[in-house]
Amino acid sequence: MMTMTMQWEQLEQYQPVVVKMLTKSLEKGRVSHAYLFEGQRGTGKKAASLLLAKSLFCLHPLGIKPCNECRNCRRIDSGNHPDVHVIAPDGQSIKKEQIELLQQEFTKTAMEADKKLYIIEHADQMTTSAANSLLKFLEEPRPGTVAILLTEQYHRILETIVSRCQVFSFQPLPPALLANDLIEQQIPPHMAFLAAHVTNNYEEALELSRDSWFAQARKIVLQLYEMLKKNDLQALFFLHDQWVPHFQEKQQIDLGLDLLLYIYKDMLHIQLGQPDYVVYRDKIDDLQQWALACSQRQIVQSMEIILQAKARLNTTNMSVPLLMEQLILDLKEGKAFV
Repeated sequence: MMTMTMQWEQLEQYQPVVVKMLTKSLEKGRVSHAYLFEGQRGTGKKAASLLLAKSLFCLHPLGIKPCNECRNCRRIDSGNHPDVHVIAPDGQSIKKEQIELLQQEFTKTAMEADKKLYIIEHADQMTTSAANSLLKFLEEPRPGTVAILLTEQYHRILETIVSRCQVFSFQPLPPALLANDLIEQQIPPHMAFLAAHVTNNYEEALELSRDSWFAQARKIVLQLYEMLKKNDLQALFFLHDQWVPHFQEKQQIDLGLDLLLYIYKDMLHIQLGQPDYVVYRDKIDDLQQWALACSQRQIVQSMEIILQAKARLNTTNMSVPLLMEQLILDLKEGKAFV
């Protein structure tokens, strides 16, 4: 979704506040000399920066909307417009030399228009000398120059740089909208809704929902819950026979615990009369039956137990099979770790 050619109306579905403010600036001809777009990866920061560039450089705009077809729009999309520059980290950081080359480029007359625009991706990864060099650039902006800084780590940007930018915060994508985008890509709804809750990034969600490992992980987690409702021995046997071989890396185990947590969250949403928030939508009938057999207190307590297991996984080097065995026993007994 966030990498395809977009118009402002499409991006507005995901970032209504940001789009409203940017489009008003364009309509009034009051584009700032420097912007800072901050927010999680996959929330549309790059898409918004390219849309802003195309709105400024488009040869055949409809109002403020770029045509997405003219030579300028196509060159911006392909990264080949001579007056639109994108800076990305060189290795682990953005170096002073990169900013200096950018400054040299911007001292030249614009190639085709009376304006220039530059985008700095992962602006938080600038070295101290690069940040100081950029600061001088921002303090004395050239007429017609627009800077757009993108970051997922807002707190790592120098306050002196932040103070010279108009800051826009990009909110996490609504899972329902992300799921709908995945469904449009022929992803089955039950996989789309789950992937949209696991990650806020469209491309990651798309890749995850097409991954056979993820599909099997979902199946195993649902089976584990079924075993938990029966008896300890069956659940423990299933744990070692199915869970442990499938969830091997720490990141996979953490994801597996999240998938288990979603079952309990779904039951809580059903008890609270919020079916629209259910993640395992193809299991709605089962979830309703499971929810009838538990009190809200039991569900919340089980969620706490799973969250405590996640915390233990991420802070200790304890045996994963032992961690999972303890989780099974505590879920059966309904007691949190001490």
